[in-house]
Amino acid sequence: MPDGDLLNAIRVLPCWSGPIAIDVLKGGLTNRNFRVSDHLGQRYVVRVGRDIPEHGVMRFNELAAAHAAYAAGIGPEVIYATDGILVTRFADGAVLAPEQVRDRRMLGRIAALLRRCHNEMPRHFQGPALIFWVFQVIRSYVGLLQTRGGALPDLNLAQLAATAGRLEQAVGPVTIVFAHNDLLAANLIDDGHRLWLIDWEYAGFNSPLFDLANLATNNELTTELEGALLDAYYGGPVGADARRGFAAMQCASLLRETLWAAVSGLTSTLAFDYPQYGAEYRQRFERRWQDFERQYG
Repeated sequence: MPDGDLLNAIRVLPCWSGPIAIDVLKGGLTNRNFRVSDHLGQRYVVRVGRDIPEHGVMRFNELAAAHAAYAAGIGPEVIYATDGILVTRFADGAVLAPEQVRDRRMLGRIAALLRRCHNEMPRHFQGPALIFWVFQVIRSYVGLLQTRGGALPDLNLAQLAATAGRLEQAVGPVTIVFAHNDLLAANLIDDGHRLWLIDWEYAGFNSPLFDLANLATNNELTTELEGALLDAYYGGPVGADARRGFAAMQCASLLRETLWAAVSGLTSTLAFDYPQYGAEYRQRFERRWQDFERQYG
């Protein structure tokens, strides 16, 4: 939709009670985001995006997760939703940066937030829900890239699929919780009193180890901070099986992000350098996989 038509579509939404001002928000790799200010001084976020089946992004699931997050006290209130458009209250606070996530005190707060997400959101989630099993996501990405081409140069898809299979076995049996599955620093907001968790596109039932591993890899935690995160989440030292599963999930998270970039380069219409993004995550995956093989291979 052209920008002018999109802005007009936002202006005529029935949730506004008077004139509004619209500002573009930066970020968003699978949607477009706008901040709306109304004549009463209230602020909102408007997210515009359709289903993206190749990424498992289904907007009915995102909407239900956003409602559940608000009910659990960890996400902003949903004001309005229609086909391809979601309106929530603006979470007024500081968007975290990776270096802030790497602060020990902040890690403790994030661990507590994730426990609330994992344990409380299923009590509030209504309707059918998706599961986000990273190894199935990887299998789907590999299949799509094998069919359509467009993988990063020298990316051996068959070998990566075999590696993912080894990692899946290494994870072993898991506990199932309701997870966020996209723990970029930018999806965490600190309002000075509490943390907010936003952007539920990839939300679904999963192992808590994936959220922890995803947070660690996306924000490049040191080995020491990884241990501190696990201790904070589980309330004390964890056993060897959990540490192996956490390490395997870190590899899987980085591999999934690498393949996500390759698929997005084929399918997305947003202006973003997906090849560079994918190349960076590929390098990080390869380093992490080498470490995993040395320790657990």
